[in-house]
Amino acid sequence: MTETERLQEMLSESGAHLQGHFCLTSGLHSANYLQCALLLRFPAFAAFAGEALARRLEPFRPDIVLSPAIGGLIIGHEVARALDVPFLFCERQEGVMTLRRFPHPGPVSFVVVEDVITTGGSSLEVGSLIEQGGARWVGTGCIVDRSGGSHRLPGALHSLWGVRFETWSPGECPLCAQGLPLVKPGSRV
Repeated sequence: MTETERLQEMLSESGAHLQGHFCLTSGLHSANYLQCALLLRFPAFAAFAGEALARRLEPFRPDIVLSPAIGGLIIGHEVARALDVPFLFCERQEGVMTLRRFPHPGPVSFVVVEDVITTGGSSLEVGSLIEQGGARWVGTGCIVDRSGGSHRLPGALHSLWGVRFETWSPGECPLCAQGLPLVKPGSRV
Protein backbone atom coordinates (compact mmCIF):
# COMPACT_ATOMS: atom_id res chain seq x y z
CA MET A 1 0.00 0.00 0.00
CA THR A 2 1.36 3.45 -0.92
CA GLU A 3 1.48 6.37 1.53
CA THR A 4 -1.36 8.04 -0.35
CA GLU A 5 -3.52 4.92 -0.19
CA ARG A 6 -2.82 4.57 3.54
CA LEU A 7 -3.67 8.24 4.10
CA GLN A 8 -6.97 7.84 2.23
CA GLU A 9 -7.74 4.82 4.40
CA MET A 10 -6.97 6.86 7.54
CA LEU A 11 -9.16 9.75 6.34
CA SER A 12 -12.01 7.31 5.90
CA GLU A 13 -11.42 5.48 9.22
CA SER A 14 -11.31 8.75 11.16
CA GLY A 15 -14.37 10.29 9.49
CA ALA A 16 -12.23 13.14 8.16
CA HIS A 17 -13.54 12.84 4.59
CA LEU A 18 -17.08 14.17 4.88
CA GLN A 19 -19.75 13.97 2.22
CA GLY A 20 -22.86 16.14 2.06
CA HIS A 21 -23.46 19.78 1.03
CA PHE A 22 -20.75 22.20 2.15
CA CYS A 23 -19.99 25.90 1.80
CA LEU A 24 -16.21 26.14 1.50
CA THR A 25 -14.11 29.04 2.82
CA SER A 26 -13.95 30.32 -0.78
CA GLY A 27 -17.78 30.59 -0.85
CA LEU A 28 -18.07 27.76 -3.38
CA HIS A 29 -20.21 24.71 -2.65
CA SER A 30 -19.03 21.07 -2.72
CA ALA A 31 -20.32 17.59 -1.96
CA ASN A 32 -17.00 16.75 -0.26
CA TYR A 33 -15.18 18.30 2.67
CA LEU A 34 -11.98 17.25 4.36
CA GLN A 35 -11.93 17.91 8.10
CA CYS A 36 -8.33 16.94 8.84
CA ALA A 37 -8.80 17.69 12.56
CA LEU A 38 -10.73 14.41 12.68
CA LEU A 39 -7.70 12.61 11.22
CA LEU A 40 -5.17 14.43 13.39
CA ARG A 41 -7.02 13.72 16.65
CA PHE A 42 -5.43 10.27 16.49
CA PRO A 43 -1.73 10.57 17.43
CA ALA A 44 -0.70 7.59 15.28
CA PHE A 45 -2.39 9.09 12.21
CA ALA A 46 -0.86 12.53 12.92
CA ALA A 47 2.60 10.96 13.31
CA PHE A 48 2.19 9.03 10.04
CA ALA A 49 1.19 12.17 8.11
CA GLY A 50 3.89 14.32 9.76
CA GLU A 51 6.68 11.85 9.04
CA ALA A 52 5.54 11.29 5.44
CA LEU A 53 5.32 15.03 4.79
CA ALA A 54 8.66 15.65 6.50
CA ARG A 55 10.30 13.22 4.05
CA ARG A 56 9.01 15.36 1.17
CA LEU A 57 10.22 18.62 2.77
CA GLU A 58 13.55 17.41 4.18
CA PRO A 59 15.51 18.15 0.94
CA PHE A 60 14.79 21.88 1.49
CA ARG A 61 16.70 21.77 4.79
CA PRO A 62 14.44 24.24 6.63
CA ASP A 63 15.55 25.84 9.88
CA ILE A 64 11.93 26.11 11.08
CA VAL A 65 8.42 24.93 10.22
CA LEU A 66 5.72 27.61 10.13
CA SER A 67 1.95 27.05 10.05
CA PRO A 68 -1.25 29.05 10.07
CA ALA A 69 -3.52 28.38 13.04
CA ILE A 70 -5.74 26.49 13.40
CA GLY A 71 -5.52 23.95 10.58
CA GLY A 72 -1.75 23.78 10.51
CA LEU A 73 -1.07 23.44 14.23
CA ILE A 74 -0.94 19.68 14.68
CA ILE A 75 0.50 18.72 11.29
CA GLY A 76 3.05 21.55 11.43
CA HIS A 77 4.22 20.39 14.84
CA GLU A 78 4.44 16.78 13.64
CA VAL A 79 6.52 17.80 10.60
CA ALA A 80 8.82 19.91 12.80
CA ARG A 81 9.21 16.98 15.21
CA ALA A 82 10.14 14.65 12.37
CA LEU A 83 12.62 17.20 10.97
CA ASP A 84 13.90 18.05 14.48
CA VAL A 85 13.50 21.81 13.96
CA PRO A 86 11.49 24.45 15.85
CA PHE A 87 7.82 25.03 15.08
CA LEU A 88 6.11 28.44 14.96
CA PHE A 89 2.54 29.34 14.12
CA CYS A 90 0.67 32.47 13.12
CA GLU A 91 -2.88 33.30 14.12
CA ARG A 92 -5.48 35.81 13.05
CA GLN A 93 -5.75 38.98 15.05
CA GLU A 94 -8.45 41.37 13.81
CA GLY A 95 -8.58 39.39 10.56
CA VAL A 96 -4.85 39.53 9.86
CA MET A 97 -2.28 36.75 10.35
CA THR A 98 0.28 37.69 12.98
CA LEU A 99 3.20 36.01 14.69
CA ARG A 100 1.58 36.78 18.03
CA ARG A 101 3.22 34.32 20.42
CA PHE A 102 6.75 34.16 19.07
CA PRO A 103 9.53 36.59 18.17
CA HIS A 104 10.33 36.79 14.47
CA PRO A 105 12.88 34.04 13.74
CA GLY A 106 15.16 36.32 11.70
CA PRO A 107 16.96 35.36 8.49
CA VAL A 108 16.24 31.62 8.58
CA SER A 109 14.96 29.24 5.91
CA PHE A 110 11.46 27.94 6.52
CA VAL A 111 8.72 25.72 5.14
CA VAL A 112 5.01 26.43 5.52
CA VAL A 113 2.89 23.42 6.49
CA GLU A 114 -0.90 23.22 6.52
CA ASP A 115 -3.54 20.48 6.64
CA VAL A 116 -5.52 21.25 3.45
CA ILE A 117 -4.68 23.78 0.75
CA THR A 118 -7.34 24.91 -1.68
CA THR A 119 -6.24 28.39 -2.80
CA GLY A 120 -3.19 28.72 -0.56
CA GLY A 121 -4.42 32.01 0.90
CA SER A 122 -3.55 31.33 4.56
CA SER A 123 -0.19 29.80 3.68
CA LEU A 124 0.62 32.77 1.47
CA GLU A 125 -0.25 35.15 4.31
CA VAL A 126 2.02 33.48 6.86
CA GLY A 127 4.87 32.90 4.42
CA SER A 128 4.81 36.52 3.24
CA LEU A 129 4.70 37.77 6.83
CA ILE A 130 7.85 35.87 7.80
CA GLU A 131 9.63 36.80 4.56
CA GLN A 132 9.14 40.49 5.45
CA GLY A 133 11.49 39.96 8.37
CA GLY A 134 14.26 38.52 6.20
CA ALA A 135 13.46 34.80 6.34
CA ARG A 136 13.62 32.66 3.19
CA TRP A 137 10.59 30.58 2.17
CA VAL A 138 12.02 27.35 0.76
CA GLY A 139 8.97 25.07 0.48
CA THR A 140 5.33 24.42 1.24
CA GLY A 141 3.63 21.19 2.25
CA CYS A 142 0.18 19.94 3.17
CA ILE A 143 -1.63 16.72 3.90
CA VAL A 144 -4.14 17.28 1.08
CA ASP A 145 -3.75 19.54 -1.95
CA ARG A 146 -7.22 20.47 -3.23
CA SER A 147 -5.92 23.26 -5.47
CA GLY A 148 -5.64 21.29 -8.70
CA GLY A 149 -2.49 23.31 -9.36
CA SER A 150 -4.30 26.65 -9.10
CA HIS A 151 -2.90 27.69 -5.70
CA ARG A 152 -1.26 31.09 -5.34
CA LEU A 153 1.90 29.85 -3.63
CA PRO A 154 5.45 30.45 -4.82
CA GLY A 155 7.17 27.27 -5.94
CA ALA A 156 5.95 23.70 -5.90
CA LEU A 157 3.45 22.42 -3.35
CA HIS A 158 4.30 19.07 -1.74
CA SER A 159 1.35 17.00 -0.51
CA LEU A 160 0.45 13.50 0.56
CA TRP A 161 -2.71 13.48 -1.60
CA GLY A 162 -3.72 15.70 -4.49
CA VAL A 163 -7.46 15.63 -5.14
CA ARG A 164 -9.90 17.90 -6.91
CA PHE A 165 -13.49 17.70 -5.72
CA GLU A 166 -16.10 19.32 -7.93
CA THR A 167 -17.27 22.74 -6.71
CA TRP A 168 -20.06 25.08 -7.76
CA SER A 169 -21.00 28.70 -7.25
CA PRO A 170 -24.08 28.97 -5.00
CA GLY A 171 -26.30 29.89 -7.97
CA GLU A 172 -25.22 26.82 -9.97
CA CYS A 173 -25.07 24.28 -7.15
CA PRO A 174 -27.10 21.12 -7.88
CA LEU A 175 -27.19 20.34 -4.16
CA CYS A 176 -28.90 23.68 -3.46
CA ALA A 177 -31.37 22.89 -6.26
CA GLN A 178 -32.15 19.59 -4.50
CA GLY A 179 -32.81 21.51 -1.28
CA LEU A 180 -30.08 19.73 0.69
CA PRO A 181 -29.08 21.55 3.91
CA LEU A 182 -25.89 23.61 3.57
CA VAL A 183 -23.13 23.22 6.18
CA LYS A 184 -20.24 25.69 6.57
CA PRO A 185 -17.45 23.83 8.38
CA GLY A 186 -14.53 26.12 7.40
CA SER A 187 -12.24 27.75 9.94
CA ARG A 188 -11.40 31.19 8.49
CA VAL A 189 -12.90 34.05 10.48
